[in-house]
Amino acid sequence: MTDIGTLLRQAGQRLAAAGVEDAPRDARLLLRAASEMPLAAQVAFPERTINAAALERFHLLLARRERREPMAQILGRREFWSLAFRVTGDTLDPRPDSETLVQAVLDRLPDRAAPLRLLDFGTGTGCLLLALLHDLPGAMGLGIDLSAAALEVAAENARNLGLAHRATFRRNDWDDGIAPPVDIPGFDIVLSNPPYIESAAIPTLQPEVARFEPRLALDGGADGLDAYRKLLPAASRLLRPGGLAGFEVGTHQADSVTAIGTSCGLRHIATVSDLGGIPRVVLWQKD
Repeated sequence: MTDIGTLLRQAGQRLAAAGVEDAPRDARLLLRAASEMPLAAQVAFPERTINAAALERFHLLLARRERREPMAQILGRREFWSLAFRVTGDTLDPRPDSETLVQAVLDRLPDRAAPLRLLDFGTGTGCLLLALLHDLPGAMGLGIDLSAAALEVAAENARNLGLAHRATFRRNDWDDGIAPPVDIPGFDIVLSNPPYIESAAIPTLQPEVARFEPRLALDGGADGLDAYRKLLPAASRLLRPGGLAGFEVGTHQADSVTAIGTSCGLRHIATVSDLGGIPRVVLWQKD
């Protein structure tokens, strides 16, 4: 029986040959998933072995990663905003860059206990909406997506996080048929991480994205801006006076997206960069 030190070294070599960036780390995570052996034990006891059933599971998981299937889909989960989210092939993999949007919205709320109403377009796993609801105990939220399968994942995540009583999910083609809440003059916050990749650029993306993530959540049209042209007028219509709109944007898109929002009557209040220094979030207010 091969010891785990040798097993991990061989697995890392296979993943590296397949182009996986952090091959040793991924190999260890896959071994943990297959055998439930903690990472610390893998490091401390490389001479140990795993049983035949765990070894078979490990090789199956390794083959999936070798084909460049995303780790989040293989493991079925991703941490976002220090919360655990289920991830499937029907949803985008929640990315650290998107936490910039959550933080940017929270930074502009004077009272986080207020009874706010949130609207999230293209909710996917629900990560943006649910992260905000987690930190806004008086808020309620509506998540919109065209994918019924993605909405099932979002609803499951809401249940797992204890937020199902404050989160509603609806299958919809963007804002068609969406009206402001009946008890207030509009939503307090409209947010979105819409599809913003140029159609022609999708095949050039990393295989984890181009092959395995849903094109519906990636394809932003010829210039990557189609969703913003649809959603920013919707945000202007659905926000209450003084309400906040926050949208994630792709590299080099901030100025163009800002102009679209301004043309819809929204007042640009900030552009926020992610940890890599890339302008990632554009914020507006409805006056």
